[in-house]
Amino acid sequence: MPHPRPPALLHMLDKHPDLGVKSLPCHSGEPIPVPNEWYQQGDFVIGGMVSMANYQFNEVSFQQHPSEEYFEHPDVLTKFYQHVLSLVFAVKEINENPEILPNVTLGFSIHDSYYNAIMTYRTTMDLLFRSERFVPNYKCDTGRNLISIIGGYSFGTSSYIAHLVKFYKIPQLTYGSFTPQDVHSTEIPFYYSVVPNESSQYIGIIRLLQYFGWRWVGLFAIDNTEGEHFLETMESLFSKHGICSACMERIPYLTYWDKLFEMFKTFNNIYKHIIDEKIKIFIICGESLTIAWLTNIIFGLDPGHEQTTLGKVWIMTAQMDYLLTGMNKKWDRQFFDGSICFTIHSKEIPGFKEFLKFLKPPWIPGDGFFPLFWEQVFDCLLPSPSLTKLDEHICTGKEKLRDIPGALFEVELSGHSYSVYNAVYVLAQALHALHLRRSNHKHFLRHKSSEFEESQQWQLHQFLRGMIYNNSLGETLTFYDQKKMEGGFDIANIVVFPNSTFQRRKIGKVDPDSVKGQELVINEDMIVWHRSFNQVLPISLCNEYCHRGYQKRKKEGKKFCCYDCVPCPEGKISKEMDTVACFQCPDDQYANHKKDGCIMKTISFLSYKEPLGIILTTVATLFFLTTTWVLGTFIKHKDSPIVKANNRDLTYTLLISLLFCFLCPLLFIGQPGRDTCLLRQSAFGLTFSLSISCVLAKTILVSLAFKATKPGSRIRSWVGKRLAVSIVLLCSLFQASICIVWLSTSPPFPELDMHSTTEEMVLQCNEGSVVMFYCVLGYMALLSFASFIVAFQARKLPDSFNEAKFITFSMLAFCSVWVSFVPTYLSTRGKAMVAVEIFSILSSSAGLLGCIFFPKCYIIVFRSDLNNREQLIRRFV
Repeated sequence: MPHPRPPALLHMLDKHPDLGVKSLPCHSGEPIPVPNEWYQQGDFVIGGMVSMANYQFNEVSFQQHPSEEYFEHPDVLTKFYQHVLSLVFAVKEINENPEILPNVTLGFSIHDSYYNAIMTYRTTMDLLFRSERFVPNYKCDTGRNLISIIGGYSFGTSSYIAHLVKFYKIPQLTYGSFTPQDVHSTEIPFYYSVVPNESSQYIGIIRLLQYFGWRWVGLFAIDNTEGEHFLETMESLFSKHGICSACMERIPYLTYWDKLFEMFKTFNNIYKHIIDEKIKIFIICGESLTIAWLTNIIFGLDPGHEQTTLGKVWIMTAQMDYLLTGMNKKWDRQFFDGSICFTIHSKEIPGFKEFLKFLKPPWIPGDGFFPLFWEQVFDCLLPSPSLTKLDEHICTGKEKLRDIPGALFEVELSGHSYSVYNAVYVLAQALHALHLRRSNHKHFLRHKSSEFEESQQWQLHQFLRGMIYNNSLGETLTFYDQKKMEGGFDIANIVVFPNSTFQRRKIGKVDPDSVKGQELVINEDMIVWHRSFNQVLPISLCNEYCHRGYQKRKKEGKKFCCYDCVPCPEGKISKEMDTVACFQCPDDQYANHKKDGCIMKTISFLSYKEPLGIILTTVATLFFLTTTWVLGTFIKHKDSPIVKANNRDLTYTLLISLLFCFLCPLLFIGQPGRDTCLLRQSAFGLTFSLSISCVLAKTILVSLAFKATKPGSRIRSWVGKRLAVSIVLLCSLFQASICIVWLSTSPPFPELDMHSTTEEMVLQCNEGSVVMFYCVLGYMALLSFASFIVAFQARKLPDSFNEAKFITFSMLAFCSVWVSFVPTYLSTRGKAMVAVEIFSILSSSAGLLGCIFFPKCYIIVFRSDLNNREQLIRRFV
């Protein structure tokens, strides 16, 4: 039964018939049997392509016959024998399950890829065409009804298979590799990946590094397209998440042993990074043999195994597996103790361990993988006619799998074996769905052998893409984007013991369906780190963490993970280690001395209990008492010439206003409140305006009094109480109007000043409208200036009790105080600002009291002889 023309490779095989025989030539020219095949007949056959025996070849030089250039001895990956057994076990379960494919038996045909492209193509064609004899592109009988192929382990192997099976529309389910991002579904249209989406693993690696704070990480990747894609993706994700690659090396893809010397140069570079004490974390992306190759080279470069004491954390991707080969199974592997592995999610399959108990000689005769596996793991020879009883190391059949190191073979089901198991169930249920879809069940059975390959293989695709499957454990299996299996990854910790055995502990998982940022679930307490860490969390940084109170500063020419630590600027802090930039404390707090924390600011205001408040209160009280004494003295001597000569009513009003002026500072001392803030500036402005208005009225009256003495002067009619009252009322009412407008539009209010001082919050009065505040001061300045001008002009009038001189001095003192007040007030903050205003009020009020009234009090009290009418008239004349 002919098929469409095969790919070009078949023409090459036609020209090299030696590749069509099931043997490998060696140096001597004798054939080496390659018995890695297991066939079980069934109505429908599932093909399997595993990778167990690694026959490394020398590159064909065309200088001699290719049969003389092959390498003789295989490197057996005994651990992957479990992939074979999981497929067989799944087929056995389905055949025993009456609910799936009743009256139909499944068979299998399992081959080895031998880690070689030529042999992978050859064994793939065995799956497609060979029954009792092999004729490429022809089906000579109907002995094998291949419905699908499960394999291979690496994408390279899977792609070799896909190159052939795509011509025949046979579904291919790969169980160990991711589909590269640059491969389109049109290139491999019948290719399905039973492993989860690769992006979930990238997310998991980033979240793992972030969880433990690892920022200086070495990257090792196999030197092929998969490794290149891994390095590009990780470098991009690293830059987005604040992680740096300390090194980025490509592990040679070892395909030919005669190139081993060239590869040692690369491994020398890798070894230099491994012994770098700064780099504690390495991420390895490779394939099944990567760890084995890495181990061979490391121990080859370091025969003394000194590096095994150097603690590292190896993070391995899901494509890899922790395994030993026949070449290095006796080596100490504690260098990888504490490794963290991303693994394909798996669960324990009931009955699988019991199935393995039957795994001992003579086993099943048709299993061509078993002899190679058994002889390798137990280092013995199975009995055969060619062996004598005197031969050493003959297998007794009493060897036990539990005595095998886990790196050689695991009794626990691995993630890749679980994927093989799931792939069988997916195919069986897709075939079962196709079976149910056919209306005539008998017709299906009648034609299952003869017509399936032609009419039904391609029909499986519509069921593979659109269905939801369940395995025997009840787990749901669904293809993501029709080609990739949904789900996440398990995270395991490997504990290696001195005898090369190891324990794999599940410590967490990656759940891509979780909330962003919470995809990683990990139990840190279960992790066992490399013994050199003494169970202390490893730290992998370009430099030490910046302590609290410091911030990072980038080093020129270095990656952003390498930085200097500099103290925080003044007023800023850093509470956490390795802070990028220090930050300001909240407004109600300030930085402590170490700049690693904030201290609550105390509320500050000019209090009666502090020394400055006590002093100012005492001074204000003394001046108030002094003014009261002066007022009492003037009232007591109200009929004396010196009191009468200076307008007693204005004098009393002035002294009373000064009393209030000395009481004003008491509104500025103490905790500001709503009422005190409203009153303090208004009271100050009104009382001072009243005082200066009285001074202005006294000055004008003195000046007019002397001019009115001239004969025929009309000014005499203006001199009197009405003029004085009018001046005082008019000037005071104008200031009162300003204050009313101020309080009505934008009144003062209490506030906390957070920024004036470092360690305190100043409770003060906000003036509301600064313009209105300076209008009050400006109006007072205008009155003071007017009083000064009038008094200065009248200072030389002939009067023994002439107040003009004293008023001039008092206004000069008053103006000096308030002129110096403005810049001083604007340049101070907090309590000092309040103290400056109180001092200005007291000093200017004291200037008025002293300059105007103390000379008169001196005459009244100490020189009463001058306080008489005769003295006044004599001096006037």
